[in-house]
Amino acid sequence: MERNLFGTDGIRGEANQKPMDAETALRVGMAAGAYFTRGNHRHRVVIGKDTRLSGYLIEPALTSGFISMGMDVILVGPMPTPAVSMITRSLRADLGVMISASHNPYQDNGIKLFMPNGLKLSDEIEEELEKLMQGDMTKYLAKPDKLGRAKRLDDAAGRYVEYVKHTFPKRKRLDGLKIVIDCANGAAYKLAPAILWELGAEVISIGVEPDGFNINKACGSTYPKALSKKVREEKADIGIALDGDADRVIICDEKRKIIDGDQIIGAIAEFWKNNGTFQGDGVVTTVMSNLALEHYLKTIGLKMKRTKVGDRYVSQQMHKSGCNLGGEPSGHIIFNDYTTTGDGLVAALQVLAILVDRQEPASKVLNLFESYPQILKNVKYSKSNGDILDNNKVKTAIAKGEKSLGKNGRVVIRKSGTEPLIRVMTESNDKNLTEKVAISIVEALKNAG
Repeated sequence: MERNLFGTDGIRGEANQKPMDAETALRVGMAAGAYFTRGNHRHRVVIGKDTRLSGYLIEPALTSGFISMGMDVILVGPMPTPAVSMITRSLRADLGVMISASHNPYQDNGIKLFMPNGLKLSDEIEEELEKLMQGDMTKYLAKPDKLGRAKRLDDAAGRYVEYVKHTFPKRKRLDGLKIVIDCANGAAYKLAPAILWELGAEVISIGVEPDGFNINKACGSTYPKALSKKVREEKADIGIALDGDADRVIICDEKRKIIDGDQIIGAIAEFWKNNGTFQGDGVVTTVMSNLALEHYLKTIGLKMKRTKVGDRYVSQQMHKSGCNLGGEPSGHIIFNDYTTTGDGLVAALQVLAILVDRQEPASKVLNLFESYPQILKNVKYSKSNGDILDNNKVKTAIAKGEKSLGKNGRVVIRKSGTEPLIRVMTESNDKNLTEKVAISIVEALKNAG
């Protein structure tokens, strides 16, 4: 069965329109409640959200769905996605739910689901939930005396703050560091500055005035210009930008250079390998990570294992291969020693730990290699035209491009998990050739419909 609702990272869409309307959210709650109700214990689900206005629409609809299935609902309010994962594990809840469209603008929203162990759902479980949603779920409804209840967890923020702080090396402090933190007017707008301040840093905060409409607007990890400007104005040692649900991070060094997830992964991998913290024989990344990172990891004796796009696929491969470090260039960084999903704040603290340990500036610690030029292009397509990736002319263009780029380049073609788009990525150490190959593949895709 092909998934129609679930994409790369849960369900996502424009708020108050299918599939991100109250009716769908209600049925998601009902289906997930039915699927995860196992045994005779009192079942519980943790629900968190970011700062979007539409959270007020989706949260009660989900709550109603779960209550109708006999599940108790624990509401934690605005909270980072990784916090929901952590609290789900901490409370031994049967399920965790995060209402967020991550780095998207306020008009969108999404639903991400976590299993009891804090991991995101597999494709197979998502398919089962869609089957349930398409059928008659009345047979799963709880009897009137078995309906669930809803309550708020007052100490949720404190639990997460202490959890994140404990990932920073013991007996280390951030005293003397001036840090700019951009919270994207999102879920971590209160927690992130507090964590950095409590660890000793001088903190300058931006993106901490959410109004329901300004999440990710000209701020956060997808708009690092605001961070770079503030780092310059404040003459800060480092800048940290989170996205709307704080599961990804982008860094700005003291020279205002933007550091992506690949550079962050490379720096942490080297540091952990040298201090004996690293586990496994390599780092897990996606097909989108830069080839230069792969080459750099080889120089320090580590492999790169690639998965398809999505931090849950990275997490799954990490567990299979015994690696404790993985992530994506977008800034989703996963640490199996601490987290089960991407956590922007934990990743930022690992970077800050390197600065504190080495007593070196961010520009030296985080600029380990020169990334190869990458060309990214999107091509719209219609499902009614069939699978255009099976078109012979498209296949020929891709094969020709791969041959042209050779061992020092790559071609990655994939369908978006959230939009009707074919994403084309070409990469090599020759920028002109890289762009030429991308254009030829895009033209073939467009001609194929």
